Amino acid sequence: MEHSDENSSEYKKNSLTLTGAVAMGTGVMIGAGIFALTGQVAELAKQWFPLAFLVAAIVASFSAYSYVKMAHAYPSAGGIAMFLEKAYGKTALTGAFALLMYFSMIINESLVAKTFGTYTLQLFNVGENEWLVVALGVGLLAFAFFVNILSNEFIEKLSFFTAFIKIGGIALFAIGGLWASGFSFENSSSNQTGAGPGEFLGAVALAILAYKGFTTITNSGGELKNPHKNVGRAIIISIALCLVLYMLVTLAVGGSLTVDEIIKAKDYSLAEAARPAFGDYGVWFTVLFAIVATVSGVIASVFAVSRMLAMLTDMKLVPHSHFGMPGSIQKHTLVYTVVMAMLLTVFFDLSRIASLGAIFYLIMDIAIHWGVFYHLRKEVKASSLVLITAMILDVVILGAFLVVKAQTDMLVIYVSLVGLILIFLGEWLFLHKNQTGD
Repeated sequence: MEHSDENSSEYKKNSLTLTGAVAMGTGVMIGAGIFALTGQVAELAKQWFPLAFLVAAIVASFSAYSYVKMAHAYPSAGGIAMFLEKAYGKTALTGAFALLMYFSMIINESLVAKTFGTYTLQLFNVGENEWLVVALGVGLLAFAFFVNILSNEFIEKLSFFTAFIKIGGIALFAIGGLWASGFSFENSSSNQTGAGPGEFLGAVALAILAYKGFTTITNSGGELKNPHKNVGRAIIISIALCLVLYMLVTLAVGGSLTVDEIIKAKDYSLAEAARPAFGDYGVWFTVLFAIVATVSGVIASVFAVSRMLAMLTDMKLVPHSHFGMPGSIQKHTLVYTVVMAMLLTVFFDLSRIASLGAIFYLIMDIAIHWGVFYHLRKEVKASSLVLITAMILDVVILGAFLVVKAQTDMLVIYVSLVGLILIFLGEWLFLHKNQTGD
């Protein structure tokens, strides 16, 4: 006999409000976005890096269309896993594409954890110490685990409180930086060789990670009040808020630092951008808000991604073992999620983490759009033109990004290929074994 305590996912309907969902969505986006990715994007897009964030927002808006339509029709605690199941059935494709999203979200958590470590070290005169960065990142992930054991209501209140602080703080930093620079963008635009079209599109691929946090909202659909309407509303509000913040911040950074300076301090570029205008006090101020943003971002991401894996387990699309642990499936998936994020934090640097996340996410995103277009567009009343546009944008940006990485860092390509093969082959073998009677 199955015991609910051990085999249920513990979803609590109506335990999240629209405000709480927006707070979690912006929490993941801002944590993984402007602090972690400004330098990475500037390295490819050069002086056009603010434009890369704007184009990424446009692409993310087209992508969000499919998710909003699906969430309106099929709100679920599993979010994307349920969307894929509706499009492709309980097949290896559903499981594999869902796992791509799952791993891209874990990669995101690792990215934010290392960003937390990098910014935190700016408070101390210890230089660039990779192992301290790793230790701080792992510590943050452990903290996120313990917070996620608490109630949804607590996590929602924490997300709302931290969202208010970091949105206000980042806006203050951006406006202050623009004022100090005389609302000029000359520093980053002068004496710089422009990025080529391929490099710019590659930068857009990375900048998309700054918005993909909206997908975490879909994974809370089963717990959100009035999910048929509020999932879509939360996604739209979150993307709009982040776009305004990102544009203000990138313009402020561009007015304070040259592109070379941004790239040199790419893992903590916002803190460095505060120095010319505000000195050490500006650096400390920026670092404190970066800490708040990254901590809340990891907590919100762990909350959403563990629920997605729990849904995949409930759907019998992935194997599951208790490993002797007590509690529900959702608690077990929380453990797996945090442990894997810790391993990535230990073994990969920020640039490669971001690149892997972009590749996995864009492939999954294309699968979502194709599934809706080919199987569900009439059922969910989706526009074919919008869906086709979203797919074309994803394919062009992914292709350009792969070309850039093939020229500069083939290891990312190799790791991505190995990851894709293992995910698709493992999923096929698991389902084949189950379907043939164990």
